[in-house]
Amino acid sequence: MTAATGTVARRLRRLPVDVWFEPLVILVVGAIFFLWYARTTFTSTESAQLEWAVLWGTIVDHVILTVTAAAIVLVIAIPLGILLTRPRLTRLTPIAVGIANIGQAAPAVGLLVLFTFAFGTGFRTAVIGLVVYAILPILQNTIVGLRQVDRRVIEAARGIGYSGTRTLIQVELPLAVPVILNGVRTALVILVGTATLSTFIGATSLGTLITTGITLFLPKLLIAGAVLVALLAMIIDWLGRLVELVATPKGLS
Repeated sequence: MTAATGTVARRLRRLPVDVWFEPLVILVVGAIFFLWYARTTFTSTESAQLEWAVLWGTIVDHVILTVTAAAIVLVIAIPLGILLTRPRLTRLTPIAVGIANIGQAAPAVGLLVLFTFAFGTGFRTAVIGLVVYAILPILQNTIVGLRQVDRRVIEAARGIGYSGTRTLIQVELPLAVPVILNGVRTALVILVGTATLSTFIGATSLGTLITTGITLFLPKLLIAGAVLVALLAMIIDWLGRLVELVATPKGLS
């Protein structure tokens, strides 16, 4: 073993296993899929959706749908979670969590279809449904993360003259980051998978490949859609893990 190889090996050992192992899995699965894609002969019906330009557009649409919903969930859930941990509003926590839990309690397809009666079909309705479905993990983890911060640490910060806002930004949130980001990762993976169901209400996603494959009994479309959704979920989960690793204070990682 050379010195350079030994250095790389030592660095890998210091990293959490999922940080370097998950991308290896993604690369292997991706390589197998694209090898299969390049060597498989598709029928005219399959080619209409699996031709690269069309397939790439479907992937982009799926990512845009997921990212849009995720951005809205973050803007709503994290500030709301912070507010619900403040002394004056903490009594409202059970009500807010109960309302957010409606999204998880209801079947995803039923929830999306239900919203079509109010908002019609298409991208906007799909985003609304995804936001409602994915808000609970981030909201709950934000509340749990902030509540688990040691009260003595908060009191020490206030004792040296920190304001409530400064204590929140410089003490509470950094200590709650690992738990909050874990909720974000969970929500993102949920969004990637649930976004496939948006095809039932007229929004383009990789779910179109899956539903068409099932309806017309075209296994190649079904395989392509399922594998690509799985790859997207793994990629987003890994990127979220990297952000979590970087954002977590060194003493907590």
